[in-house]
Amino acid sequence: MSVLLVEAFYGGSHKQLMDLLQEGIDDCVVYTLPAKKWHWRARTAALHFMQAIPSSQSYRILFTSSVLNLAELAALRPDLSALKKILYFHENQLIYPVRKSQDRDFQYGYNQILSCLVADAVLFNSAFNMDSFLSSISSFLKTMPDHRPKGLEQLIRPKCRVLYFPIRFPDVTRFLPEHKLLLRQAQPQRNISSQDSRKYPETAAASSTTSRTEKEQRSESDAEELEHRLVSKWSSDPERGMPRPLHIVWPHRWLEAVHCGCYPLCPKALVYPEIFPGSYLYSTPEQLFKRLQGFCKHPHLARQHVLQVNTGRFSWDALGQEYRSLLATGSRNMTS
Repeated sequence: MSVLLVEAFYGGSHKQLMDLLQEGIDDCVVYTLPAKKWHWRARTAALHFMQAIPSSQSYRILFTSSVLNLAELAALRPDLSALKKILYFHENQLIYPVRKSQDRDFQYGYNQILSCLVADAVLFNSAFNMDSFLSSISSFLKTMPDHRPKGLEQLIRPKCRVLYFPIRFPDVTRFLPEHKLLLRQAQPQRNISSQDSRKYPETAAASSTTSRTEKEQRSESDAEELEHRLVSKWSSDPERGMPRPLHIVWPHRWLEAVHCGCYPLCPKALVYPEIFPGSYLYSTPEQLFKRLQGFCKHPHLARQHVLQVNTGRFSWDALGQEYRSLLATGSRNMTS
């Protein structure tokens, strides 16, 4: 087995990624720990895997999430240290929300910094996650009483890149109402380079807009006309009576919710501006209240809306080849 997949917290999105990689990549083996007692996994998983992973001359690549202290494992197992080591960040502990700054356990962020230093490639699930981690290293280390290391961001940054979390979207068309199916079919498709959108999401969006073909413009016009006709039909159909009440959900998985037809309403902060156009963002609680109030009074505005979000670029179908190329055996030089 040439690809060694190691996950210290095998649950949720961590499990989902490992399962996709195991299914989509040949010649790999997986070693995991159950998804419980996260804090202890971050502290002690390296010692467990030191004993659990058998020695083998066939290993070429080690892929793991940042829950594992990769520096500890590399020190405990010199044979694994020689592999091409890829570290994936689902979240980063330097800015992970805590009630009070003094409540932050220094060890978890420190572990992630050490892991980055020994990794050959460091992958982040968003540009926000990457930039916030790198820009916080210096201030994070200032909490040390003395002998603070310097220049670590400059050492780590060249190894870093964004590779969005891949989602295997289910086919939900059989669950969607007729008008959602019609709107989805009429929605114009935009081809945006995944590489460009990862590095420069705003530029990619602008470039896509300015390079639209006449056919795409007509398609947008058709979608708007269809939306208008459906709204009119909904409002005037006597058999329907009063519109159904608006259903508001608070999803833990946004990209999935939008795929199922939900209208996204997100804060203009964190990773959301990287994923959603400005029309779906709010800046203040007052703006959120006003938008929700408008939707409650006129549910069809959300229900019949033509979503302007390309969830396809976060799918396994779109990103799978990048992961396969990344995990192809070869040189340890993984920086881009």
